[in-house]
Amino acid sequence: MSSVRELLNLEGHVSVITGGATGIGFQMATGLAEAGSNIVLCSRKVEVCEASCAQLEKLGVKTLAVSCDVTKPDQVEAMKDATLKKFGRVDVLMNNAGRAWVAPPEDTPLDRWQQVLDLNVTAALICAQAIGREFIRQKRGKIINIASIAGIVGRNPKAYSSIAYSTSKGALVHFTRDLAVKWAQHNIQVNCICPGFFVTPLNQKLFERNRENLEAEVPLHRTGGPDDLKGAAVLLASRASDFITGVILPVDGGTVAW
Repeated sequence: MSSVRELLNLEGHVSVITGGATGIGFQMATGLAEAGSNIVLCSRKVEVCEASCAQLEKLGVKTLAVSCDVTKPDQVEAMKDATLKKFGRVDVLMNNAGRAWVAPPEDTPLDRWQQVLDLNVTAALICAQAIGREFIRQKRGKIINIASIAGIVGRNPKAYSSIAYSTSKGALVHFTRDLAVKWAQHNIQVNCICPGFFVTPLNQKLFERNRENLEAEVPLHRTGGPDDLKGAAVLLASRASDFITGVILPVDGGTVAW
């Protein structure tokens, strides 16, 4: 029998977080690093990843910054190879990279729709395939998909209107469930975190315009804070979740319960 501290301990683990250099991705990367995990950050802007890795190394973990467009299978394979070359293992994949296009449904351009689905859904498959082959080989692994409460329920257009984003996150929710069932035979746990509204540099202006409407939808009457996703991330990355798979976990101040 293991203690709770032992179950949640990530020392020696290696976690890959796509789009993890900023925003909620960096919050969760920080949480994993605080639990002891070494961290791999990847995005198209490697200099941003390098700066964030430098901050994480102050926590006493090792890091790797990789330039990677996660919609490109060859670049994802190269990222995986770089991870294995440096660390010799990979334990956690967090599919966090994403984007949105805000517009009414009737005005959403098809090219923007496709860009959102390519990054939010197709890239998750590409990364899961590349890292998942390693998980299958080693007979263990954790995949954490970052969706949104917009993928669970319809959103008030006065607060937020992005049909492409909500559709893509709904697809990621079901991708999680089906992949969890298909890869349970390999001892791979696949789960999904659905954040509510967290203020980030990308949505700061949207929040300032719609703060009253956004906060009115949350029973706790506030948006997500700088520590609110850490616990969920550590739980789903650790041995404490070895019997948890296919779960969709809202972290939203009660929004979808209202």
